[in-house]
Amino acid sequence: MSTLLDATLIHLKALVGYDTRNPPREIGTGGIFDYLREQLPGFDVTVTDHGAGAVTLYAVRGKPKYLFNVHLDTVPDSPHWTTDPHTLHVTDDRAIGLGACDIKGAAAALIAVANATAGDMALLLSTDEEANDPRCIAAFLREGHKYDAIIVAEPTRGEAVLAHRGIHSVQMSFAGQAGHASGEQRPSDSALHQAVRWGTAALDYVERQSHERFGGLTGLRFNIGRIEGGIKANMIAPTADVRFGFRPLPSMNPDQLLETFRSLVEPQPVTYTELFRGVSLPAGDTATAETRRLAARDIADELGIPVGNAVNFWTEAALFSEGGYISFVYGPGDIAQAHTADEWVALDQLQAYAETIYEIVNRGIA
Repeated sequence: MSTLLDATLIHLKALVGYDTRNPPREIGTGGIFDYLREQLPGFDVTVTDHGAGAVTLYAVRGKPKYLFNVHLDTVPDSPHWTTDPHTLHVTDDRAIGLGACDIKGAAAALIAVANATAGDMALLLSTDEEANDPRCIAAFLREGHKYDAIIVAEPTRGEAVLAHRGIHSVQMSFAGQAGHASGEQRPSDSALHQAVRWGTAALDYVERQSHERFGGLTGLRFNIGRIEGGIKANMIAPTADVRFGFRPLPSMNPDQLLETFRSLVEPQPVTYTELFRGVSLPAGDTATAETRRLAARDIADELGIPVGNAVNFWTEAALFSEGGYISFVYGPGDIAQAHTADEWVALDQLQAYAETIYEIVNRGIA
């Protein structure tokens, strides 16, 4: 199977060479998609532009039971890269390049398998995972394709992940009254003071959730990403904007959490907008989620994929689950290397992933 790894690295070199950073997500239907079209002879290939750099490639050969999904967009590169992020560097044990871990390595392996087999196989490649603008999967779900399960590639160290946290992003604002800062202030006068009090209350609330548990995960993940407002030190701030996010356990009710955060302090924020909502995996009420989790476990077992623990990071597998599909996450690489300078994927994990997919397709169980 060493030739399968060699082929994977050839494709990975090509895929890393295409700039699919998101933002700015300046991606069209040519470029990387021209390359992919050329690598999929014998497949029925459809490339769709959903606008704003969101593009999907849907490729089907035969009548497969399972769909493999991979996103091709990457985060922007940081100034701390020591090599050209768009040139793949291969060492004795790793492949280094922007997106190599998250998750072009899996896409390259799938293309290598597609060319090394003749069995039934289905691929959905997309470019909008790294931004709060989920157009690609939403469009696919509207088309009503029939699959027994959808296997979403993300860095899971070669294990099937059946459950993960949701993710929610919120923008809110507080309103105060501008004035000279020398006088006594009421709690409602400074918008920035309101924001700071809200932040303290939010952090205290999150701390009180640390006892919550689900599938090896603990507590509520929370982050205040940005606070803006005010004019200068001797002026009372008339406005303040806050951007925050939280990642609930699958057992937590996100709507209740949204209301709790909104009403933590008085006066409450004057605007409060949920910018992005990614449900937990599996999606649905408790009974439905458990049914889907058990079904995903059975499929992973059937395909010879070891089952791992629930994870803290979010994936688009939750969108497929919310759309009614059995879905789980499986891919090469470690999330610790994703979004980092000199991002890399271990060659042994890349090879193991490619070999597993090869066996699935070659044995005709895909």
